[in-house]
Amino acid sequence: MEIILKKDVENLGLEFDTVNVKPGYARNFLIPQGYALLATPKNKAALEATLETRKEEEAKLISAANSVVDQLKKTSITIPAKVGTGDKLFGSINNADLAEALGKAGVSVDKKYIKIPGNTIKRTGKFSALVRLHRNVEYNYEFDVVSDAPVEAAPAKKEEAKTEEA
Repeated sequence: MEIILKKDVENLGLEFDTVNVKPGYARNFLIPQGYALLATPKNKAALEATLETRKEEEAKLISAANSVVDQLKKTSITIPAKVGTGDKLFGSINNADLAEALGKAGVSVDKKYIKIPGNTIKRTGKFSALVRLHRNVEYNYEFDVVSDAPVEAAPAKKEEAKTEEA
């Protein structure tokens, strides 16, 4: 079912986007909550008229989004996390953690605009996240997840205990 979003909906789209969703999701949640309306020809024409009147405002929003993308290009983020054996994290890194790290680096991006493939990161390494600041402005941001301090493996502690006893 094709709908037009009236508000930003996380993991679905931004205001004035036309998206396809399952009919039950549209009828039972999005439309009654006021987040969307059906994409009828009349509503599509109204959307085009609205976008036409908002052209100047949209141009300002696009330029602001492009300035944030320029800041992102200049910023490199390394997120430290607690790591166990191998490269597996204790817990996970998600879009809120990335938004917080970007905020500390001086780039203000709301977590709802960040989409990490798989929603969470559970290992160390290089990763990328899609930052969608506007309908027409998207940036694939790359960042690193590293160990903050290696944790001693359990067998090593047993060997140390045996050597102390002897």
